Amino acid sequence: MVGLVVVSHSANAAEGIVEVAAEMGGDTAIEAAGGDSGGEIGTNVDRISDAFVAADDGDGVVVLVDLGSAVMNAEVAIEMHDGEAVIADCPVLEGAVNAAVAATDPKATLESVVEQAEAAADIDKT
Repeated sequence: MVGLVVVSHSANAAEGIVEVAAEMGGDTAIEAAGGDSGGEIGTNVDRISDAFVAADDGDGVVVLVDLGSAVMNAEVAIEMHDGEAVIADCPVLEGAVNAAVAATDPKATLESVVEQAEAAADIDKT
């Protein structure tokens, strides 16, 4: 099954997004990687890498990021990761929910989950 990793500058934000997505994600592995190494606002490559390992059962990981260094550090973690991992270009909460639902499909692929995550950019909230 395709796993998900939510990378945010805030540990609380990452955990909250995982909590919401998990409501829709069934058995999907969804990991939070928020905050820097000291628990402050920021991001940390080691924390992201550990989340990749926890979420990846061999089918790959879709990475949902908030902004700035989250993208940069996720890219570094992807280079270090032995499996496949792809950053989805989407709003992090909506993308995580879409990705979690898509990952429940037994035929889900890394590409199909990324596609659904990125479709969240078109959600009209008004």
